[in-house]
Amino acid sequence: MMVILTYPGLHALGYHRLSHWLHLQHHPLFAAIVARWSTKRTGITIAPGAQIGRRVFIDHGVGVVIGETAVIEDDVTILHGVTLGARGQTNGLRHPHVEPHSFIGAHAQLLGAITIGRHSKIGANAVVIKNVPIYTTAVGNPARLIQHASFEKKTHTNDDI
Repeated sequence: MMVILTYPGLHALGYHRLSHWLHLQHHPLFAAIVARWSTKRTGITIAPGAQIGRRVFIDHGVGVVIGETAVIEDDVTILHGVTLGARGQTNGLRHPHVEPHSFIGAHAQLLGAITIGRHSKIGANAVVIKNVPIYTTAVGNPARLIQHASFEKKTHTNDDI
């Protein structure tokens, strides 16, 4: 019950569902009003056109900004201060696409029409401007990629068995 009443990430996603529905129904003014109300109430900015999947969790939330053409698939965790922003393009897809089961650390900046592969992790304060492959961690500014040990191809010989 406490989560439902007090978590701004959950409230922002609820407002976004309404705002996105209004956006899809071609009511841009009402969609923008709901989005603005949500930002004022929760400290989380989600553009009405952003596509957000199921079980997305915005933890602590304040300062999160999700742009108009961003796509966040299912089971993604986003911490406070994260930006999914554009890099100067004016039309088409301008914002990141985050695939399922990804984790985005506090104050990370994901900029441009990039893809964050499934099961990837973005470290705190990372600035990501290039695609991140599946099962990879991106850290630093600019972000450098570190492959997960669990995904590295392992070859077995008869001695291993």
